[in-house]
Amino acid sequence: MSHSPVHRAGDAPVKVQLVAGQTYAWCACGRSENQPYCDGSHQGTGLDPIVFTAEEDSEVWLCMCKQTANQPLCDGSHKN
Repeated sequence: MSHSPVHRAGDAPVKVQLVAGQTYAWCACGRSENQPYCDGSHQGTGLDPIVFTAEEDSEVWLCMCKQTANQPLCDGSHKN
């Protein structure tokens, strides 16, 4: 499937606090003004956010370069 290019939203991950049971939509296209979360800017790009529910209260590093193989978590791809 063809889609618009993914935009790099940052050069390092961002640390966020997740709340157990809360649903999040991680921006996978890099266009959101509300990084690292989706604001609907992907409309018409053929890209969709990664929607997930936190299993526990936790602090995690979310990817901002949008190249991670472990979406939405950072896997160090921003270093490449």
